[in-house]
Amino acid sequence: MPKDTQTLNILVPNKTGQTHCSTCSLSSLCLPIALEKADLDALDNVIKRGRPIQKGELLFKQGDPFKAVYAIRTGAIKTFTVASSGEEQITGFHLASELVGLSGYSEDTYPLSAKALETTTVCELPLEQLESLCDEMPGLRKQIMRNMGGEIRQDQQMMLQLSKKSADERMAYFLLDLGSRFERRGFSSKAFRLSMSRVDISNYLGLAVETVSRIFTRFQKNELIKTEGKEITLLNLDELKQLAGQPNEPVVCDKHPA
Repeated sequence: MPKDTQTLNILVPNKTGQTHCSTCSLSSLCLPIALEKADLDALDNVIKRGRPIQKGELLFKQGDPFKAVYAIRTGAIKTFTVASSGEEQITGFHLASELVGLSGYSEDTYPLSAKALETTTVCELPLEQLESLCDEMPGLRKQIMRNMGGEIRQDQQMMLQLSKKSADERMAYFLLDLGSRFERRGFSSKAFRLSMSRVDISNYLGLAVETVSRIFTRFQKNELIKTEGKEITLLNLDELKQLAGQPNEPVVCDKHPA
């Protein structure tokens, strides 16, 4: 598969036509990291792999009983909360190998909703079986804690961006953030597809839609980026990093769970 192809088809069927964690090319980014073969087999026995979730379809809804954690196999998902006024606030965008639903551990219900941004497939890990496996597999428990830590770290980084950065700085950080996450999956950090709409981006970054459109236009005029539909190419990483306030360090974004 070409490096610049952003379709993350991470599971390869085995000879029986089934998909397994052991054949997943991104297993080191998901729960199976450092698990022995016997542990992988046990994990496979409890994972549920259902039909694809279509664009706009909910994986779970805010207030639903917390019953499972989900690992994204292909596609992308956004998570969001809905206020009593009905206003939606996007809390994150999640890519293949990342986990959604872990925030339900703090309560008996999901504190947010998860919706597919495009056709998406997930691995469902039922809570009861997952907790039993964690008791038996220290490596699995450690990976879940690592994912939770990644969520906290990313939330802190984004809070800093929203509270102290200008609109241009927020956008630069957001694009570098996505590029870094694609790179960790073996794809280009410079050329990728934006599965989310500009309305969603504006909501997530706390900006007006018109502001987001103006920034894209300005970035293109200044030859920082090039866009064609939903495809985007980052043309000047150094200047984007300067703008994002991190010229001497790589973008660190490990947004796993939600």
